[in-house]
Amino acid sequence: MKAYVVGGAVRDELLGLPVADRDWVVVGATPEEMTAAGFRPVGRDFPVFLHPGTHEEYALARTERKSGRGYRGFTVHAAPEVTLQEDLARRDLTINAMARDEAGGLVDPFGGERDLRAGVLRHVSEAFAEDPVRILRTARFAARYGFRVAQETERLMRAMVDSGEADALVPERVWQEFSRGLAEPQPLKMLEALERCGLSARLLPELRGTPPALSGPLAVRFARLCWGLPEREIEALCDRLKVPNDERELALTAARVRPLLGREKPAEFLELLKRADAFRRTERFAHLLDVVRQAEPAVDVVRLERALKAATGVDAAAIAREAGSPADIPARLDRARAQAIGSALR
Repeated sequence: MKAYVVGGAVRDELLGLPVADRDWVVVGATPEEMTAAGFRPVGRDFPVFLHPGTHEEYALARTERKSGRGYRGFTVHAAPEVTLQEDLARRDLTINAMARDEAGGLVDPFGGERDLRAGVLRHVSEAFAEDPVRILRTARFAARYGFRVAQETERLMRAMVDSGEADALVPERVWQEFSRGLAEPQPLKMLEALERCGLSARLLPELRGTPPALSGPLAVRFARLCWGLPEREIEALCDRLKVPNDERELALTAARVRPLLGREKPAEFLELLKRADAFRRTERFAHLLDVVRQAEPAVDVVRLERALKAATGVDAAAIAREAGSPADIPARLDRARAQAIGSALR
């Protein structure tokens, strides 16, 4: 029985990056031997165990055979005779197909270290084409490290799209990879990779062109990406990708307030605040302003902040007490808030 650190831990250590988690592959063992050694089984689709002391994951070396469409269409074979190289050969990219033995020696049968130095994302084998999620993962790694996709890998990715293999992607998995890529340091690299292989046209047809930069929390980045789209297209995109509520709502809110940006009348400022639900959703409004700063730098965001501060300073309770009937309250409150905004912005 031999154990090797594999995958991301080896890759990031070679890049000089901090390693948070380590995954292990065990060669020459059975599930019974792992359990007898104190490891706790946790794998559902293949044999994975938690170390009794470190709680790190140890997976038995395995091979995979394509048996259906999509990323779940695989038959897994884990047995003591499966070698480390066979296990590494099933992985997506050369930079993820390296291992270190217990003495610290590097095992690199596919040239992952060379590709790390060159900043290249290259598939390990033609088996890459059997899992469409690997297109998204490759684009995500481009966003993380700023690496370029090798020409042969890009051709393979496009062939996967053209053949319809990528049509088997499920929305939840698409959003999982896409959102992680958006949150990386260079998200435009992901968008460029998806555009070149043709997957953007299938998954993200509403996103015509890319912004010059994306920054901030995920919801801000997604809303900036959707800037300029009508609400119906944002809804269609969010439905297709199963986008969570926080990201969906901010993108839609940005679309609703966009026509009022740059207006100067107090009533228009108030209407913008109401469309943004700024009085109840102050944190989301702050994120909205981050989107506006990126998308429309000519807009004076400070004036919007002053308008909200002035409007929230109006004593709504006092207005309610003075109103002749409950039906009069909304109009009275709007007038008072508009007056306060006008005074604050003079």
